[in-house]
Order: sequence, then C-alpha cells, then structure tokens
Amino acid sequence: MADIRQLRYFVRIVEAGSFLAASRAIHIAQPALSQQLANLEAELGVILLRRSSRGVTPTEPGRALYDHARFLLRQFDQLGEIVRRPPGEVRGSVSLGVAPTTVAALGLDFLKHLRTRFPGVVLTVVEGLSGHVAELARLGQLDLAILFGPVEGMIAEPLLDEELFVIAHRTSKLVPARRKRMSLAEAAALPMILPTGTHGLRRRIALELERAGLRANLVAEIDSLPLLMASVREDLAATIQPWAATRVAGSRPDDWRVIPVTDATLRRRNYLGALPGDRLSPAAAAVRDELREVVVKLVRRNAWCGVTLADLLEQAA
Repeated sequence: MADIRQLRYFVRIVEAGSFLAASRAIHIAQPALSQQLANLEAELGVILLRRSSRGVTPTEPGRALYDHARFLLRQFDQLGEIVRRPPGEVRGSVSLGVAPTTVAALGLDFLKHLRTRFPGVVLTVVEGLSGHVAELARLGQLDLAILFGPVEGMIAEPLLDEELFVIAHRTSKLVPARRKRMSLAEAAALPMILPTGTHGLRRRIALELERAGLRANLVAEIDSLPLLMASVREDLAATIQPWAATRVAGSRPDDWRVIPVTDATLRRRNYLGALPGDRLSPAAAAVRDELREVVVKLVRRNAWCGVTLADLLEQAA
C-alpha cells in the first residue's frame, strides 16, 4: 500500500499543478517523482492524475485521495506532539478558516482566550473571502471554519445570524446627520463600495436589490476589507457590511455610522464547520467548543453587535 512518502509527493504534485514545479519545490528529480506517482497508481489500481501540456489535474479518485491524504499527513505530523503530551493535556495544531469581518469581530478575543485555556494548542488562522475559505474546507485543508453556508466534507452547525447595515464615516456628507435608518432604495442610491461579485456578501446584497428591482450605485468593487473601510472613512462612498467591519484594524466602532435598512431582510447566517468526528483531532474538538463559548460571551456582553445567536446555541447558553 501507499506509504507516507508517496502521499507527500502526490499532495505536492496536485498543489503545484505539475511534476516540474513539484520536483523543484521538494528537490526531487522529475523522473523519480513521476516513477513514485506511477508506483502509487499501480498499487491503488486507479489513475490519479490527468496529464496535459498545461500540467496535471486530479481525477475523481485522485481528488478523493488528495482530500484524505491531506488529513492523514496532518495527523502524522502531529504524532510527536501527541506522544509527548502529558496525560489530560490538550496539544496540537489546529487550522481555522474565517472571513475578514469575522476576524475583526472575534479574532483577537478568541486568540487571547485560547492561549489562556489551551496554551499547548497552536492555532493557524486562515483569513480569506468566503468562497476561498469554503474551498479550503471542501478540500480538507481546514480543521474548522466559520462559513456562510454548508460545505461538503464538513459538519456545519448554525452559529449566529448577522445583520447587514449601511455604513458611512461618522462625519460623512453622503448621509444626512439626522438619518437613523433608511430604505433599500435610499441605500442603493448612495455612492457605494462593495465586494466583487464572487463574494458571498455581495451576492446576498444583490439578491435583495434584484427582488426590489434596484441596482447599486457602484463607485468601486474592493475585496480587501481594510482598503474598503479606509475608502469609506475618506467619504468616497458608503458600504453595506456587518457591524464587525467597523472593527477593522485601526478603527473604533464610534468612528462610524451604522444605519439599518428597514424594508429588506439583509441578514446572513454564520455556520461553524468542523471535520467529521472520525477526522477531528482532540485539539480541534477543544478549539471548536471554546469558539462557541467565546462567541456566546461576545454576543452576551454586546461586544459583537448586530448579531443574534442561532437557536440551538441560544438554548445551550
């Protein structure tokens, strides 16, 4: 059967997209790498990669092997930590995927909590747009993720519902100072900066605008949350984001005007995704439980505004 070395080579080939790039990355001659892959395919009795002039892509069996190999390699690499762990102590590496607004609302509080609660856990935080985080989760490259919809390969549980607001700078001239709320039509008429169409939040906004027969008055499309919020701070435009966007680095919530939309349901559900139980390490299970606890505490003390806990989490709390 396949050994760990063959699995490592296979994973690197898939991630590099070609034998040549993989051989350069791991300093193995390309013919030797090709022979290792041929041996692996012969042992398993399936074709794992499609070859073309543009490189290689995994077949369906290859994709399945890649997903499981990534998990097995992570587990194998943690064996040393596991055997050296004192009885009852939680140790290990855990990867968590989150969107930029979630990092802004939750990230620092959660890191501080986890360092106090489980100092032996090394947390890898992967920040990315919702589609990127979902793809990493689907590929089995994350232990945990906060998602905006269910993803194949992860067990997703409702975490919270997040309201979307019109956000402008406190001194903005785009919105009259007396305005405390507005209609969707009024929001759509404002000069607006939004994420690109590949972003889940943009699709959610576009759906509500389409239902109302409206179009956003776009000034720019920006997928970088710091740049987007810096542009809004300079009063180049307003935006539609969750309250957590006001926590972006260098900002304070009272720097912003956060205005609810009264005649549309601008909300998105957040899910806590985790690998299935047979693939979830004890360290990842512990981090998942602590993450739930920190979310509840932040919402309870109004440190994460504009959100409501999912029903099951509310009842458990």
